[in-house]
Amino acid sequence: MKKDRPTPHRPASALALALSLATVLSACGGAGSAAPGASGPPASGGRLTFAVATDAGCLDPQQVGSSDTLYALRQTVDSLTDQDPATGRIVPWLAKSWEVGDDARTFTFHLRDGATFGDGTPVNAAAVKKNFDAIAKLGGLAILAQGYLNGYRETRVVDGHTAEVVFDRPNAQFLQATSTASLALVSAADTARTPQSRCGEGVHGSGPFTVASYRQNQSLTLNRRKDYAWGSAAWKKKGAAYLDGVDFKVVGESGVRAGSLGSGQVDAIGGVRRQDEAVLRRGGARVERRPNPGVVFNLGFNNDRPLTRDVRVRRAVGLAVDRAQIAKAVFPTGTRAATSVLSRTTPGYTDLSTDLGHDTTKAKSLLSQAGWRAGADGIRAKDGTRLSLTVVSFNRSGAYQAALEIAQQQLKDVGVRLVIKELQVTQFPQTIKTGAYDALWGGDLTRADPDALRTLYSTHQVNSYRLPGGRLDTVLDRQAATTDTADRDELVAEAQRLIVRQAYVIPIVDQVALVGVSAHVHDLRLGASGGVQLHDAWKN
Repeated sequence: MKKDRPTPHRPASALALALSLATVLSACGGAGSAAPGASGPPASGGRLTFAVATDAGCLDPQQVGSSDTLYALRQTVDSLTDQDPATGRIVPWLAKSWEVGDDARTFTFHLRDGATFGDGTPVNAAAVKKNFDAIAKLGGLAILAQGYLNGYRETRVVDGHTAEVVFDRPNAQFLQATSTASLALVSAADTARTPQSRCGEGVHGSGPFTVASYRQNQSLTLNRRKDYAWGSAAWKKKGAAYLDGVDFKVVGESGVRAGSLGSGQVDAIGGVRRQDEAVLRRGGARVERRPNPGVVFNLGFNNDRPLTRDVRVRRAVGLAVDRAQIAKAVFPTGTRAATSVLSRTTPGYTDLSTDLGHDTTKAKSLLSQAGWRAGADGIRAKDGTRLSLTVVSFNRSGAYQAALEIAQQQLKDVGVRLVIKELQVTQFPQTIKTGAYDALWGGDLTRADPDALRTLYSTHQVNSYRLPGGRLDTVLDRQAATTDTADRDELVAEAQRLIVRQAYVIPIVDQVALVGVSAHVHDLRLGASGGVQLHDAWKN
């Protein structure tokens, strides 16, 4: 058995990935800090108001993928492990130590004593088993968690505080996955409830805050757990949180969020735009930022649709898009044009910038070769069908809308009409089920492991893009089961090349986590995968 903690020195294997991210993540900059001008020791008490753009309409973190909603729900649940944002190391949380089998098929977790869920029941090995057994049955309702448990066989209860998770194949990414909110634990009683009940009524986590009230698309209120005493090893404070509670408000307009922070009506905001930065500075606020690992913002094509089934059309769209212009025009300062489907800070990232050039002449040539001819209004047509593509966006962020509008004009210049359709986050499951779209905006998945590619682009998962499978599936499955770092990196590089060169998605910009924070708020921190950690936060 390989001991994963406390020994940091391990053979070069993908299992060491989470422990060897220090160089990658340290290059991202700080993960949050005390506000400039903070004086005196941290103070307990007070409430923090946090404005976000959207609400996923679900209170179960195992079923939620929306960053805005997870900002809140992450405070209510704990995971077996945590990932230190400063070093990239996997560190203890609910598990005080663990061992990983040599073939990455077994993961044994030794739980700390005394942790309890919000309903008073203990965090024990039986609860771990019930959680992972239940997640495996959620299927597409738990898109992220389901992928992390690929090949899950069972969890064995060795004793009250020891759980052995067993897979039927090597699962190199699982240890890092145990640090995510998607695999956070809820009470054993909650695992027996229906997915719909868990979403609508919430669950009992073991986190430092509990849900006090919820109004869909309006607000979510958290209160501090006074008996909390088992935090992550990455946190500074021991015991209960400083804040009495946190009030999350849904404020769709970016400018209104920024203005509210600048005027002191709220203490923190998500979804900061470039034009918001000056407003925040004038109000004395700061912006916490962190380049996120994972899949970049992109336009992802539905390969089942008649127009986007043709690789020449997809490649032409990619050539017509000027990523640098979009990054500079609408995204916050420092945002970089994407150079692969994975961001630069993701382990296994491969620079494919030579495949992602901007060339309108070549784009027009490809469309002409495919039989598309320009009409009187400049939009191309073939056999009576106009080259009109509908792209669906589920996030009301103004930056995303502005980015799509710039892409819309860029595509019009080569004869492609882009129709932008904005939907609520709650409409995502039904929309994906019907497949009534030519492209999706987003695709962004924040995770410090290249297995994020398998979550989004394997036909064995949800397959939102209706990809054909074949070699890409093989490569994605093999990288997830490969324990040698060099071998895994080669497979991840091949997967990136297949996705980019087949133009299954058009990478746009790297992800950057951006949170606007009042000068009165200190030690609000961004996690390794872009989430927010509020246990250490305090106000003066």
